[in-house]
Amino acid sequence: MVTIHNLGFPRIGKKRELKFALENYWAGKISRTELVEKGRAIRAENWALQAEQGVELLPVGDFAWYDHVLTTSMLVGAIPERHHQGCDDANLDTLFRVARGRAPTGCTCAASEMTKWFNTNYHYIVPELSINQAFKLGWQELFEQVNEAQQLGYKVKPVLIGPVTYLYLAKCAGEEFNKLTLLDSLLNVYQQILAKLAEQNIEWVQIDEPILALEIDDSYRAALNTSLSKLSGQGVKILLASYFGSVANYYQDIASYPVEGIHFDCVTGESDIEKLDVLLRDEQILSLGVINGRNIWRADLEAIYQQVSTVAKKRGDCLWIAPSCSLLHTPVDLEQEEKLDSEMRSWLAFARQKGTELSLLKKALSTDDSTAIADYSAPINARKNSPRVNRLDVQARVATLAETDGQRNNPFPIRNLKQASVLQLPLLPTTTIGSFPQTQSIRAARRAFKAGELEEATYHAKMKAEIRDAVLAQEALGLDVLVHGEAERNDMVEYFGELLDGFACTQLGWVQSYGSRCVKPPIIWGDVTRSRPMTIEWTVFAQSLTKKKIKGMLTGPITLLFWSFIREDVDKHVIANQIALTLRDEVVDLQNAGIEIIQIDEPAFREGMPLKASQWSSYLDWAAYTFRVSASGVKDETQIHTHMCYSEFNGIIEAIADLDADVITIETSRSNMALLGAFESFDYPNQIGPGVYDIHTPNVPDIGWIKGLIHKAAEKIPVTRLWVNPDCGLKTRGWEETRAALDNMVTATKELRAELSRSD
Repeated sequence: MVTIHNLGFPRIGKKRELKFALENYWAGKISRTELVEKGRAIRAENWALQAEQGVELLPVGDFAWYDHVLTTSMLVGAIPERHHQGCDDANLDTLFRVARGRAPTGCTCAASEMTKWFNTNYHYIVPELSINQAFKLGWQELFEQVNEAQQLGYKVKPVLIGPVTYLYLAKCAGEEFNKLTLLDSLLNVYQQILAKLAEQNIEWVQIDEPILALEIDDSYRAALNTSLSKLSGQGVKILLASYFGSVANYYQDIASYPVEGIHFDCVTGESDIEKLDVLLRDEQILSLGVINGRNIWRADLEAIYQQVSTVAKKRGDCLWIAPSCSLLHTPVDLEQEEKLDSEMRSWLAFARQKGTELSLLKKALSTDDSTAIADYSAPINARKNSPRVNRLDVQARVATLAETDGQRNNPFPIRNLKQASVLQLPLLPTTTIGSFPQTQSIRAARRAFKAGELEEATYHAKMKAEIRDAVLAQEALGLDVLVHGEAERNDMVEYFGELLDGFACTQLGWVQSYGSRCVKPPIIWGDVTRSRPMTIEWTVFAQSLTKKKIKGMLTGPITLLFWSFIREDVDKHVIANQIALTLRDEVVDLQNAGIEIIQIDEPAFREGMPLKASQWSSYLDWAAYTFRVSASGVKDETQIHTHMCYSEFNGIIEAIADLDADVITIETSRSNMALLGAFESFDYPNQIGPGVYDIHTPNVPDIGWIKGLIHKAAEKIPVTRLWVNPDCGLKTRGWEETRAALDNMVTATKELRAELSRSD
């Protein structure tokens, strides 16, 4: 009979209990014991929610205090020396120092680098490995959590990031070297882990190697074979799991792996089912990831049944079904959503509901009775032809788009001269990325307004008071280009999702971005358009308060697309063009209202790329065009900025240039300006603001550090084309540290200007 299992479950809790516990611990409001107990309670609830929906083999090890890659580093003893603080035994505070550069106990230090987990909006802390890295069995939490689940009576499957993927994602600390030279040492620790799990009577261990969704070279292919050979025979059965893409490049490799089971992502690799069914041995488990683990649409179980019923009959007990990947990327429970209308709710399924879908599918496969799944699939099938979803006016406007709609009036050198004349900015102009601290008073006012306890006029007055404070603070600090601070915005994507037709927003549809940072992605359910201006009132008000330039702030079309839950019945580039046209209207409105600098943020530009490099070109062409459509309705004198964070630019730098933004701001502080290498080798033609301090840590950068980073940037980019800014928005920081950090940033810039003028 088919077995239902899960690769992972959201770890934040139904109401973000983990977020609040972490932040209270960091603030010294609760003890470490209280934090640990809260984690235990969340895990117990997660296991119960999954078991109640019919999941038979529950994941353990999917829970993490910050992120699961950092948890793996703790498990294998790969902690940078600066984070040990003189203590050999790693603990929770060690983990937080690595992630944040600070913990409630111990000194501050530079946090480790953070970047995106494959092509998701989830972030992980990048492992730092030295050429003589000594791995050892470290943190014991995995084994403790296995024991927790077993004591509650659950049959569990521990989850580990595979050693080859772990090395692939790591960075070299210091000199560059071949990270695969560390594989044997790392495998020794993995063997110890598997042996300890065998002692706990674990039958199955899930080893995740999502690099199989990439196009990897022969050395990593060989490493996978070596790794799985050495990890077999350790007293447990191995389920090798890949996700996020087809494994078609590696069919023969997979068939030769000495593992007891294979899981792959049928949502992105539907064509893999038949091929792997033939290649795998009859006694091997074939696990089909048939339910989309990264989106929230109700599954068409009828279609999935037709897709897998033949394989199910053939493989019998050797067929497992599961979501395509960990459910980390979806909200916990649709039942909490009280404000979505009944039709909208009938189209959706969150993490808990995906277990129900698997149970319905298992029953149909076991009985050959598809009545229940036909009833379940009816709403999502009816949606395809809904006039509510499909708007002919929007579709007609997109159909008229031409290449010229993605072109500015003149090339950058001409625009640059005109902008310099109009804007009159100093050398190394200083600015911020857009948001300022979201204080408790801001959040309280927003909650009261949404609950109907605050009249709209009163709410707007409160937000304008916050904007006034932000503008005055920036003037006092001496920044050159100011922002309104985004007090009125709950989130850079959700805010626009609330205002655009074709989007819907949830009450508790939270997903984890990193650590305690959670976002509530809106749902793109229909054709997208704008019924009214979205940012004009706030931006124009801010400009009225100052003689300095206020920068209009918009979220770009690619980020609005990929940081939302995307409809699946229309191609992504079509949706992006719909969004771009709405933003184009907003950009023109801002310009016509007197705003001369407009930033269109695109932090998701890199993560939207296909994982396979051979598919990049097509995506980059339409994504860059979409951005240009949003930005190209303005005159030459209007300066267009964009912002990208935690992205690798090597290999796509030409596409970044193809955006044709007048100024791009990027994250470079955690990488110590290493990310600027791509801009240097390509000779990036436009202006650039490399982030000079890391806003994801509460540490305040000193003036010397900032000056050093600007000097490094000036070695790669002419100083006349450099801006000075933090690496990202400041909404998660407090005002005290924000003022201190920006004061140092402005002071460092002024000192450098003076030094440069003397050298002239």
